[in-house]
Amino acid sequence: MKVPQRICIYPKDIMRITGKSERYGRKLLEKIREKNQKEVHQFITIKEFCSYTGIDITDVQVSLST
Repeated sequence: MKVPQRICIYPKDIMRITGKSERYGRKLLEKIREKNQKEVHQFITIKEFCSYTGIDITDVQVSLST
């Protein structure tokens, strides 16, 4: 059975991708939320993260799948 791919990104994911701290990941998600005019309870998608950081979406998906 194939595992479905996630569409949301979390601070620990950002930590794994960037090599920075989990706190950095939380702050980055907060900035992305502000830019996209989202409320605190709303999720950030991988696509929004990639758009904000300029990281290619395939690179992020590969990093999250390992």
